[in-house]
Amino acid sequence: MKLFSFVVSNYLILNDLNMKKILVLTVVFVSILSSARAQEVGIRLGDVLGNDAAVDAIFSIGDFSRIHADASFGKQFGESTVGLEVLYDFFYKPVGDVPGLNWYIGVGPSVLIANDLFLGASGEIGIEYHFDFPLALGADWRPTFWLIEETDFRGDSFGINARYVFGK
Repeated sequence: MKLFSFVVSNYLILNDLNMKKILVLTVVFVSILSSARAQEVGIRLGDVLGNDAAVDAIFSIGDFSRIHADASFGKQFGESTVGLEVLYDFFYKPVGDVPGLNWYIGVGPSVLIANDLFLGASGEIGIEYHFDFPLALGADWRPTFWLIEETDFRGDSFGINARYVFGK
């Protein structure tokens, strides 16, 4: 019975620590979004650093480049996880003569926080459509090369996103 009590109490402590990590990172990410004045904010569904969903934001830094940031939440390895990606889309161009249709390529750091801390680099290539009203829909592929905690390559991360476009 003492062993059961020990396991349950340690599980609750670890679970509480993960929830604190998630809360702190969420507050930091929302603060950054509000202070940086994102041009687009929405949700990304699919594989986001192994998690299932993310808060997705775009910060324009020029006509043909931007910052694409995600804070993802999920459960992996039997525990709650938080993932952060900040990708520099150095190539953001229209597709042909279709107004509102663009494609992009980017790269940047990735962090996954669980009981262990994973650090890596992600790339992305995607396409999106901006409607005449304040909505952007897109799809992308994000391979990730993990460098710290485990050296691994994941090339199976696909997702779709829907974002509200401010000022449109």
